[in-house]
Amino acid sequence: MDWVVELEKLFEKNRNEEHAGPMEKYMRDQFPYLGIKTPERKVLLKGFFQTSGILNKPLQQNFILSLWEKDAREYQYAALYYLEKMVKKLQRSDLELLENLITTKSWWDTVDTIAPKLVGYIATKYPEVIPDKIEQWAISDDIWLRRTAILFQLKYKERTNEELLSRYIKENAQEKEFFIRKAIGWALREYSKTNPQFVRHFIGTTPLSNLSIREGSKYI
Repeated sequence: MDWVVELEKLFEKNRNEEHAGPMEKYMRDQFPYLGIKTPERKVLLKGFFQTSGILNKPLQQNFILSLWEKDAREYQYAALYYLEKMVKKLQRSDLELLENLITTKSWWDTVDTIAPKLVGYIATKYPEVIPDKIEQWAISDDIWLRRTAILFQLKYKERTNEELLSRYIKENAQEKEFFIRKAIGWALREYSKTNPQFVRHFIGTTPLSNLSIREGSKYI
């Protein structure tokens, strides 16, 4: 079975031009859409995974990359949904694949899945990737790699490395890019659910943008 071809047939059969326009507008016309909304797409993919048996195979990088090359954004979402289902099979070497996905067709909708759910998992399983790779991302010229470095611990809760979180934020605190400032605020807001005292002190002693402060302070 050619999984990409079969998925393309499935998505084309369920495309909805009426929904596509608003979806494209919501994403600032960054990508074309087929008009398949998230709940319906997940149902379609669940059926596809069951009939294809692809989840029982080793991680299919060619499948992921082929979906990533397609124009319609739903194919990138499908690749990420597949990766989420295969997350426990991810190996240290797969970080190269994720870096490729982060820096290709980059936007918050894909990066914000990759960072906490996929990179976050690999960094837990293989912590050596933090000094080997994520340290470089935190000061990269690519804003999406920096956003990933700031957000990869988003769901770590009490396992959060506060030194890393603090340093990556401080290294990016003067960045004027909206998506970096928003990431800083989001990371602080999420960690404030675990350690509000740390976040309160950090915000009070660190020069941050108003956006980062506003976002980070929501729960404290």
